[in-house]
Amino acid sequence: MAAPLLPPVETGPAIAWAAARLRRAALSYGHGTDNPQDEAAALVFHAAGWAHADAPAAYQWLLSDAVRERIAALLARRIKERIPSAYLTGVTWFAGHEMKVDPRVLVPRSPIAELIETEFRPFIDPSRVHRILDIGTGSGCIAIACAHAFPQAVVDAVDISPAALEVAAANVAAHGLETRVSLQRSDVFSGVIGRQYDMIVSNPPYVPIADVEALPPEYAHEPALGLASGADGLNAVRAILADWRQYLTPGGILVVEVGDSAAAVEHTWPQLPFIWLEFERGGGGVFLLTME
Repeated sequence: MAAPLLPPVETGPAIAWAAARLRRAALSYGHGTDNPQDEAAALVFHAAGWAHADAPAAYQWLLSDAVRERIAALLARRIKERIPSAYLTGVTWFAGHEMKVDPRVLVPRSPIAELIETEFRPFIDPSRVHRILDIGTGSGCIAIACAHAFPQAVVDAVDISPAALEVAAANVAAHGLETRVSLQRSDVFSGVIGRQYDMIVSNPPYVPIADVEALPPEYAHEPALGLASGADGLNAVRAILADWRQYLTPGGILVVEVGDSAAAVEHTWPQLPFIWLEFERGGGGVFLLTME
């Protein structure tokens, strides 16, 4: 079989060419992008060295032969190895902020980003938020985005994985937030005993172990520690719901993403008045509880 032709010499047509190849490959999306067009744009811009802010002007820019070869090589890896594009480029975006990512952490994709962009209104008055806890911080994306959204607040970002905390530290430094985002190894609340927060936010692992093996190949590149959470997927949620009240201030809120485990959560804790949030940009399985 002949090797595929290199993409056209202009950025816009190159993205269209790359998107067509991705579409024919029937890949799985959802790791920073949710469609072939955006995935192609991310790979082409990375290969060319264009910045995210260069669009749309960059669509008319010419690509060198070396860049065209890099695009073809990236596409080949994306298709053959099923590596999410964010791992190929090393960056993604969350709540409008660029984040470094690699296989030590999940690719940020939580709908909680939409809540952060609206400062969690109307569920809490942003002016009263001074301390935030992010459980299972991974790349640090939620903690960093919260620090930007609440400039008067300090954020404790915890994770059980030392490798994930290394990535989070790089992101915190890149955003200049070392004095306001504190990273700590912690198994849920074990590292913050005695502290209280106005908001606790978490995107913990919530996939049943058996279901992880059935996920598309792209997920195999992510750390299993960030996906699987026991036989029913609820181990991390159990740990959070066992002790959350003692860590919230009066009027505080708990926000947790549980994805497709939402029905299991409601069945397991029928006594809790979960508020299930809806999102304009899609996604779901996020509940909110108030201290009251």
